[in-house]
Amino acid sequence: MTSDVAGLAPELKGAKEGQGEVPIASAGERFQSFDVDAFEIPGGREENWRFTPLRRLKGLHDGTAAFDAKPAVSVTSGGRDASGLDGVTVETVARDDARLGEGGTPADRVAAAAWSAFAEATVVTLDGTPDPVTITVEGPGVGASAAGHLQVRTTPHTQATVVVEHKGSGALADNTEIVLADGSQLTLVVTEEWADDAVHAGAEHYLIGRDATLRATAVQLGGDLVRVTSTVRYAGPGGDAELLGVAFTDAGQHLEQRLLVDHAVANCRSNVLYKNALQSDSNDAAHVVWIGDVLIRAAAENTETFEFNRNLVLTEHARADSVPNLEIETGEIAGAGHASTTGRFDDEQLFYLRSRGIPEEQARRLVVRGFFGEILNKITLPELRERLEAAVEAELAITGA
Repeated sequence: MTSDVAGLAPELKGAKEGQGEVPIASAGERFQSFDVDAFEIPGGREENWRFTPLRRLKGLHDGTAAFDAKPAVSVTSGGRDASGLDGVTVETVARDDARLGEGGTPADRVAAAAWSAFAEATVVTLDGTPDPVTITVEGPGVGASAAGHLQVRTTPHTQATVVVEHKGSGALADNTEIVLADGSQLTLVVTEEWADDAVHAGAEHYLIGRDATLRATAVQLGGDLVRVTSTVRYAGPGGDAELLGVAFTDAGQHLEQRLLVDHAVANCRSNVLYKNALQSDSNDAAHVVWIGDVLIRAAAENTETFEFNRNLVLTEHARADSVPNLEIETGEIAGAGHASTTGRFDDEQLFYLRSRGIPEEQARRLVVRGFFGEILNKITLPELRERLEAAVEAELAITGA
């Protein structure tokens, strides 16, 4: 792959990540390149980085990370190696494999650094109606840093369910590509269940084929710092993407979610709903960041889209930053909207429950369960749903919320 920076005028180079003399006015103008050296080292004042505590990125952003290890990746189904499963092909490929990069191009320096540093990638191809597949990505270990690359792709008219689990320790920068062929349907759950020391800066690239359907749920629970940027593009009309998310942020944690849904093709649909809860038991603040961009380009007539972010603040010393953005370049759309809310417990809900004899602590737990239930109940794998519900319960028990 070659850099997209060739020929860029000097006065534009500082604008590549939202700084410099010429600021980026639209998400459609954001700079993308496979070459890490095409990006400046972020300083924290750029729009793309202003919410991220760079000092906690373990050098993933400035070239000081050693990338001296690699993540351990396993692909299973029903607890067994999925390599021999009907409809599932698992490959370990070199970085020159022609399929890599089809899902999308890095749009920040960490994603480009991960692309430049990974030695081999895991490619999982799904065909027909295979059994659910679990892909486990484990960090390189305490004090180590790694670059990784994962691609999940479908053949036409495939119907599949995939769970991508992130766990372990260390620092990981990676790119994940989800490439849906025409007419295929993918249900995807991505979990961030890291150890307390872990740092994960990940880029997710979704390419949705003609009449293909994506149902993706992101769950962020663990880690010291987790920053995930997701980009959705459409390769043909009729594409349908639903992006759901849940995050539970504790004292000292920084969980950041950044999304761009790029509607450049007519007759496509997207729906985004992310819910975050925050709690802290000390002056070490919990921090959650949600940035949601939807771009409807001039050619994307008859687009239907809506994005919504809700943040529930459970205690003091917690901060939520929420920025929904909607850009529309054509008046010929089916519908579009965006919204964001941040607040504390609903006193009326608590009063209703307590008036029926439910103790306050239990009532508060019920409110949080109901808050997350709208999304967690859509996870179709019972064992996974129950495990994540138990993890939320464990988070609540930390402060007795």
